[in-house]
Amino acid sequence: MKKILYALLIAIVVILSVLLINTLSLNSKQVASESIEKIEVPNTVYENLSKAIQYPTISFSEDAIPDSTVFKGFHRFLEETYPLIHEKLTLEKVNEYSLLYTWKGSDPNKKPIILMSHQDVVPVDQPTLSDWEAGPFEGKITTTDIIGRGTLDDKSSLMALMESVERLLSENFTPSQTIYLAFGHDEEVGGSNGAAKIAALLKERGIDAAMAIDEGGFLADGLVPGIEETVAVVNLAEKGFASFRLIVETKGGHSSAPPKENTIGMLAKAIVDLENNQFPYKLVDPINYQLEYMGPELPFMKKVAFANPWLFKKPILEGLNAHTTTAPTIIDGGVKNNVIPTVAEATINFRILPGETIESVQEHIINTISDKIKVEPVGFLTNPSPVSKVDSEAYKKLESTIRSVFPESVVVPGLVGGGTDARYFYEVADDVYRFYPIRLAQNSMTRFHGIDEKISKENYKEIIQFTYQLIKKFN
Repeated sequence: MKKILYALLIAIVVILSVLLINTLSLNSKQVASESIEKIEVPNTVYENLSKAIQYPTISFSEDAIPDSTVFKGFHRFLEETYPLIHEKLTLEKVNEYSLLYTWKGSDPNKKPIILMSHQDVVPVDQPTLSDWEAGPFEGKITTTDIIGRGTLDDKSSLMALMESVERLLSENFTPSQTIYLAFGHDEEVGGSNGAAKIAALLKERGIDAAMAIDEGGFLADGLVPGIEETVAVVNLAEKGFASFRLIVETKGGHSSAPPKENTIGMLAKAIVDLENNQFPYKLVDPINYQLEYMGPELPFMKKVAFANPWLFKKPILEGLNAHTTTAPTIIDGGVKNNVIPTVAEATINFRILPGETIESVQEHIINTISDKIKVEPVGFLTNPSPVSKVDSEAYKKLESTIRSVFPESVVVPGLVGGGTDARYFYEVADDVYRFYPIRLAQNSMTRFHGIDEKISKENYKEIIQFTYQLIKKFN
């Protein structure tokens, strides 16, 4: 008995020692902030963003034709507002509505960079209009904010890029490497007619960029438990996106004599089976980078967990949502309350973790639910993106710019669950990152695609400051 207790004590000491050594060896990966000459951003930028919001460049669906009057009106507005850009940069309209600006660099040997955004916005639910502080396409400017659809997603970054480039041109700045401004028109419905066409055009021309950067990262204020500083989330990759329709077909019947297998009951069971058989949580790139960068900034006990994922992996990965998610989003079936329908359908959406594929998701569905139910892919589908590097020169310049403009921030690589146009640019850029310094807090998370979308005046100026400094940093 004493030998068992002694062995147990040794095992505990060994485990505690390993935990402590791993924790103490977890050093901060934050780079030093550099002194930069910040620019004074004039208040006129608010009016420009406000006018941009007043163009309802809405993407309704993958098949819907863009409103040419609105989109072309927005293009004319950009031409009038930023005359130097349209005089000194080359503008191409790709697939009629997407915009590709080329700012020729002085050194042809340097790899170009691609700065991205998108013009389109999501629709506004009509019943929610009375809940908005101001009309969603009014572009109202208050003492603190600019209100309207697109202020967060994504006209703020588009307009910030235009403001920065126009200013740099007014200062007679010439970049050493070529800079592309790529603004798709259908990101909110997958980007296949916009950003995908721009990327294909650049690939056709043999463009090999050092970096592309798009939306999808942010400044998190008070969103990371244990870290008081602002966390700058630079997403290195994004999950895949796939929806599958489950179709149940029976002979139906009268509700007074329901069959053993009811159409809607079979569908309901399939949904429950999928929700009860979730995909496993996995420690994959770039989640492991997230642990390495975030861990050293946490209080000691949380740092212990992040330094030892071999023991604490499950709660950490659950907190980071590091698995392929399952979400029923549409259900349809039935015509009358006393008739068992012959057909019932449900659409299940999956956000796919790197390492898994559309095919493996479909296989999981088939293996989980009844073989009497049809499974069909539906709508836009895309596999997870590749994972960009954290040791490249481009990432280091991006990281340094963030730390210099926001010296109080903690820069953390990550994985975004939502989709962006960035997914299309891996064949034309060595690395693809997702970050603009849009500030998010608990009270602003629901404004994305939601009610009362707005951005603070201060934050909008921060985005302009960042884009200006990023361009100069690369040059």
